Amino acid sequence: MSKGLVKAKKYDWKNSNMELFGSKLEREVKKASAVTEPAWQGAGVAPGLRIWRIEKFEVKDWPKEDYGEFYNGDSYIILNTFKDDDSENLAHDVHFWIGKYSSQDEYGTAAYKTVELDTFLDDVPVQHRECQDYESDLFKSYFPQGITTMEGGCATGFRHVPPEQYEGRLFHFGRDKSGHIACKEIPRVASLVSDDDVYILDLGLTIYQYNGETSSPMERSKAMQHVGNIKIHRGDAVSKVLEGATTSKAHEFFEKLDQEPDDTPEDDTDGPDGNKLLRVNTETNLPEVVKEGNFARDDLKSDDVFICETSSSVFVWIGINASVSEKKNGLPYAHNYLRGHGRPWKSITVIKEGQKCAQFEAALAA
Repeated sequence: MSKGLVKAKKYDWKNSNMELFGSKLEREVKKASAVTEPAWQGAGVAPGLRIWRIEKFEVKDWPKEDYGEFYNGDSYIILNTFKDDDSENLAHDVHFWIGKYSSQDEYGTAAYKTVELDTFLDDVPVQHRECQDYESDLFKSYFPQGITTMEGGCATGFRHVPPEQYEGRLFHFGRDKSGHIACKEIPRVASLVSDDDVYILDLGLTIYQYNGETSSPMERSKAMQHVGNIKIHRGDAVSKVLEGATTSKAHEFFEKLDQEPDDTPEDDTDGPDGNKLLRVNTETNLPEVVKEGNFARDDLKSDDVFICETSSSVFVWIGINASVSEKKNGLPYAHNYLRGHGRPWKSITVIKEGQKCAQFEAALAA
C-alpha cells in the first residue's frame, strides 16, 4: 500500500473557476511533460485498466496492487479499454478522480491530461470526471472488491512503509450514498465506531476486524476480503476478528483509537437538482436553459454544445460541427456550471456526437 502525506484543505479544487485551454496552467502542464507524455506509451492498446496519479504536474504510474485505493489528497487518471460489441474495435472510457483535499493545480492537471490522453487515443474515449464519495456506477464497476479512500496525498512521491513502522489506520465499511459497500479511512477516534458497521484497525503486523453488533453480513464479508488482500502483500501480518457485543472497551483495538475528534463540519452542498437541458453560449462560455425536465435526442443540435443535467450527474454533449476549442473544453464548461450552482460533486461525462455511452442513453430514455 502506497503511503501519502496529509494535506489540510478540503475541496480546495472546487473553489476554482476552471480555466479553458490556453491558460497559464495548461502551459505549465505542457512544459512539465515536454512534447510527448511518456505515461501514455502503450496505453489503450489492449483491453484492461490503467491508473496514474498526478504528482507535481506529472503523470505517474499507480502500482497495480493498489488499484482501487485512492488518497483523498490526490487526483488520478483511470483508463478502461474494452472491445466494442458491435465492431470488435477497441473503445475507451477515461476518468479522472478528484480527492476531497486535492489541490486546484492537481485537479487542473488531471483535467488537462485527461483531454491529452483522449487526443493521444484519436478522440475515441468518452471522458468522465469523478469526485470522492460521489463516483458513478460505471467507475465503481471497475473495482469488484470496492473502492478504498485513504487519508493523505502526494507531496514528494509515495513511499512504502515497513509494517513495524506502520502508523495505525482505521477503516470504516458501510453503505455509501448509492447503497454500495464502501471502505473509507477515518480518524482513529473511538466515538466514530458504531454498532451498525464494520471497522478494520490496521496496525501493520496486527490487523483487527471489528464487527458492529448490528452490522450486515455483506459489510463483514467485504471487510474480510480487505484483510485478506492486506495479508497477501504483507507476509507476517496476523489478523483477528472482534465481535462488538463481546469486545471490552479496554481491548487494544480501542486503546489504539487515540486521536481527538475533528469538530470541523462537513462541507454543505445543495441537494440534487432535477433534469435540465442547457446550451453553452460559446461567446460568453455560459449555459442558457433550453428545457426543464426530461430531454430527448431531438433537442440536441449538431452545431452546439449542450449540458444535460440529471439528479446525479451531468453530461456534456458536443455536436459534430462544434469548433476545435469547444470540443476540448467540455470539462471546463461543466465544472464551471456545477460550481456556479452549488453542485460541484456531480460526476461529469463528455460525449461527442456519434459516440456510444450507455449512461447517456439511459438519461435520454428516463
